[in-house]
Amino acid sequence: MKGKWKAVQIRVADKNAHLKKVYTLNIGSDFKLPGSDLTLKVETFLPHFVMEGTTLTSQSNDLVNPAAQLVIRENGKEIYKGWLFSLYPTAHAYQHPQYGFTLVDYMPAS
Repeated sequence: MKGKWKAVQIRVADKNAHLKKVYTLNIGSDFKLPGSDLTLKVETFLPHFVMEGTTLTSQSNDLVNPAAQLVIRENGKEIYKGWLFSLYPTAHAYQHPQYGFTLVDYMPAS
């Protein structure tokens, strides 16, 4: 799947300001969340996420169970590394005191 997808869209909910905004994050690139000390990075996108024992993989390039591995750093320190699932937004959702993160869309490479 590497090289087939270039970016994902993450909706960030600011719980304090009661605002939601969608950001496009290029896979493998750091993204500084405006107005915060957070940096987001999508390390991996799997369009058909499956777990086979301890192996995480994509069974196909079809959007069956889209998932993005997200790393969140605050002031340069890693505070979260885990998966966002578009079909199951509350599964393993990271609980930040101010922000919520949801995988909402995916962009294939041209």
